[in-house]
Amino acid sequence: MAVQVVQIQIMSNSQMKLVKLLPLLGALCVIAAPQAKETDQDQIDKASAAQKARQQVNGRVLKVDRTKDNYRVKVLKKSGRVVSVDVDPKSGKVSNKDKKRDGQ
Repeated sequence: MAVQVVQIQIMSNSQMKLVKLLPLLGALCVIAAPQAKETDQDQIDKASAAQKARQQVNGRVLKVDRTKDNYRVKVLKKSGRVVSVDVDPKSGKVSNKDKKRDGQ
């Protein structure tokens, strides 16, 4: 009978540890949830941003960087000029970063 009492105490201690961890696990889920929402809002990935920029500029993609608000894509035009364009991650809209110099 003494062995059964020890087993009950061990189970009870394990259950107490689990109960202490549950609030911590809940807090981690709440902290991680907003971050997941932010990344889910992006409709396109780097490869799609590169493809859209390549089609818009008609050149070869050299580099794609993810900035806070958009994708910055560097493209080598057939003329030999390198241009940077921004691609909106939600809409996929391509906009020239340096519109003044593009007409030259």
